[in-house]
Parts: sequence; structure tokens; C-alpha cells
Amino acid sequence: MYSIIFHKNAQNQFNKLNKNLQQRIMSHLERIKIRPHHFVKKLVGSHLYSLRVGNYRVILNIQNKVLVIYVFEIGHRKKVYDKNP
Repeated sequence: MYSIIFHKNAQNQFNKLNKNLQQRIMSHLERIKIRPHHFVKKLVGSHLYSLRVGNYRVILNIQNKVLVIYVFEIGHRKKVYDKNP
């Protein structure tokens, strides 16, 4: 099973969201801990992945050798992709 590590910026973005949305995001992250590649979509031209949670997206990186999921960005779908190439 994969473990989840939040980047400092992602943790700050997560803390700013309302409690209902935080619970939805955490339940989605718990669900992908067993088979993450089944639930995420690879971003074009990048090594990062996107997890869809309603209108919000979680940008993450999956390290298969060490079984870790790094969460880099959490934001609304209209704004989160502008920050990543």
C-alpha cells in the first residue's frame, strides 16, 4: 500500500478548503492508496498525475519503487493547471 506525503504548498492549499471538501479529497486519496494508476490521469508532457475530485484537482507524483504518493497542488480545475507545465 502506498503512503501519501503532502508538499508544504499542498498542505497550505488543503487547509484553506472547507471541511466538507477536505473530507472528500482525503477519502479519494485513501481510495487510491492501493492501486493509484487506476484512478489518476497522467498530465501531458509531465511526470505528474491528476486526481479528479469534483471540480477540484489534486496534482501528484507516484513513486512506484518506494510506494509513495507525493501531493504537490490542490486547487480548482480552472486554476490548478496554469501552474504546471
